[in-house]
Amino acid sequence: MDKFELIFIPSPGLSHLIATVEATKLLLDRDPRLSVTVLTMQLPNDTAVDAYTTNFSASPRLTFSALPALPPHSKASIFYLIDSQITNVRDAIDQRRRDHRIAGIVVDMFCLKFVDVALEFCFPAYCFFTSGASTLGLFQYVLSLKFNEKKELSEFINSDEELPVPCFSLPVPAKVLPAAFVAGGPIADHFLNLLRRIPEMDGVVVNTFHEFESYAIDSMAGKNPRIYPVGPILDLTGVSKEDDVKRWLDDQPEKSVVFLCFGTNGSFSGEQVKEIALALENSGCRFLWSLRKPMSVEGKKMVVEYEDFGEVLPEGFLERTKGVGRVIGWVGQVGVLSHRAVGGFVSHCGWNSTLESVWFGVPMATFPLYAEQQLNAFYLVKELGMAEMIRLDYKTDFRGEEDEVEIVGAGEIEGAIRRLMTAEGGGVRVKVEEMGRKGRAALEIGGSSYKAQAMFIEDVIRNVG
Repeated sequence: MDKFELIFIPSPGLSHLIATVEATKLLLDRDPRLSVTVLTMQLPNDTAVDAYTTNFSASPRLTFSALPALPPHSKASIFYLIDSQITNVRDAIDQRRRDHRIAGIVVDMFCLKFVDVALEFCFPAYCFFTSGASTLGLFQYVLSLKFNEKKELSEFINSDEELPVPCFSLPVPAKVLPAAFVAGGPIADHFLNLLRRIPEMDGVVVNTFHEFESYAIDSMAGKNPRIYPVGPILDLTGVSKEDDVKRWLDDQPEKSVVFLCFGTNGSFSGEQVKEIALALENSGCRFLWSLRKPMSVEGKKMVVEYEDFGEVLPEGFLERTKGVGRVIGWVGQVGVLSHRAVGGFVSHCGWNSTLESVWFGVPMATFPLYAEQQLNAFYLVKELGMAEMIRLDYKTDFRGEEDEVEIVGAGEIEGAIRRLMTAEGGGVRVKVEEMGRKGRAALEIGGSSYKAQAMFIEDVIRNVG
């Protein structure tokens, strides 16, 4: 039996690495001829990647190879750090190809510069796109605006224009475009130029499933590069180990708790925290709130734990809501969303969180913060009717020091929570639960994602020189 190897290159940091590993598991389960090597990078002073790979269960068909660490550079962008690895990537692939039959290189959406290495060795190159098909289509539309129509994307800042994006059935408000694109600057230009490499790819593996994004996927059918919707790709092993939190949830009625969590990098100003707290208190809903603090270290934004929630919450809030709600720091999101007591999710609408909420049938209220989260919120609320809206266009990224930070009022937040957690939100809940069942079916034998995985593997082997 002929053996083939794929080399995956995720971007630095844990979230894209975990998504990459979960994707490789699906492919390895499908075909015994395949093996995978993952080339890992980590940011300076970040030990999470090494800890993850060290504790990963050994598999003869899944190998991790750490690229040499780069010296700390406080002002370097993530793109600089990635691009600085090109020689190390070339050396690692050159070494690997001597003893293995390489079927292709699969690069993360932020690592598209490594396509040059694949071309140098005459290997097929694929992209692993960790967001959804709608976002992929939106990126292609933005590239056309900038490079074909020569539009200045900055004209969409605070614009009321609605855009005819081909992968959406409804016009897309310019206000939900990723802030990085419309704000401009070196990082935005670098990312847009990276995305221009996608048409060179032999295919794009997308973390989605046909039933969830059928309009977008169908709009790209028959075009190059070919897309493979192989998901939902989820890490379902990250069950919360916080026994105290689990015990508290165990004591709550089914679907009675609204969970508030805003991702690894999500945080709010003290003023916004107080508005959220007031909304929760006035709603009367049971809640579990993962609350973390923003910090700035050497000009870089970070999120850390509060030593005392009393420093930011309204006076007496914890006492008044005792028995009804809990405020906590970081928590394993999958473990909470999978609990029977959780009936709603106030979320930043990151793609992983979106897929997790769908998988567990927990409807969302949208509070996007950065990256493509505003677009995800628009898709969930307007295209699918599968979420309640707090805001679609709230943004925290790419603001100057002089920019006034927008505050969403307690009344707006409270209204969305009430709709989410009462009978009024029943239609949304039914849609999410039904989509969760479709997501599971997509991965089963004969499902849409099962077929897409098989199609990808067949195309990979066909493209081997």
